[in-house]
Amino acid sequence: MNKLLITLLGIAGSLLLQAQKISFEGKQFEVKNVTASVTELEGSKVLKVERDLKALPFDTARLGQTVDEPTYARLLNLDFENGTIEVKVFSRLQDPSPFRSAQGFIGVAFRISEKDSAYESFYLRPKVGRSDNQYYRNHTVQYYAYPGYKFDKLRKEAEGMYETAAPVDINEWITMRIEVQGEKAALFINDARYATMVVDKMKGNSTHGFIALWVDIGTIGYFKDLSITKK
Repeated sequence: MNKLLITLLGIAGSLLLQAQKISFEGKQFEVKNVTASVTELEGSKVLKVERDLKALPFDTARLGQTVDEPTYARLLNLDFENGTIEVKVFSRLQDPSPFRSAQGFIGVAFRISEKDSAYESFYLRPKVGRSDNQYYRNHTVQYYAYPGYKFDKLRKEAEGMYETAAPVDINEWITMRIEVQGEKAALFINDARYATMVVDKMKGNSTHGFIALWVDIGTIGYFKDLSITKK
């Protein structure tokens, strides 16, 4: 009986591990606190990603502690230090939404440590990209470093330094291109000739690692055309 139970547990564990991995565009991804599937959007094959609230609960009373977390599909078999990451992203709001202030949070995490304990990230809040309120617009683009420098800490300690505007919106394709070299990273949006945001000295302590496609609360995120050039 004990041997049978151990065998069944082993099979269940194996199936669980298989369920956490997904293949897309010839790449293998591992799911971390999200659900993911390959689907079709506007005639293209895309990777659909949503935060899994069962795996990682969200608390509006503890916003800073429960957002900007490792909620992503992590690309396997690639160690990234310096170079260029480019991907097309498209976000919609969940309906109903678990967060009334959801803004289509979607982006990229990079230099992710082996156990997801540290990484760098750029993400977008596309819903406010064309707001009539300039203050909201200025929060369209966000840089953060996990775990010590989430949006709330950066906004409190250096308001305006790690957020900026970009003329984007939900329900449209947006190209994100991130160029990383040493301590510096720059984000380019769509076909912009010059960087939308420059971080002269990143705040994290991870110098290399995985790359991931990231979403947060209330977002249905779609990704395609991921390309990576290492230097």
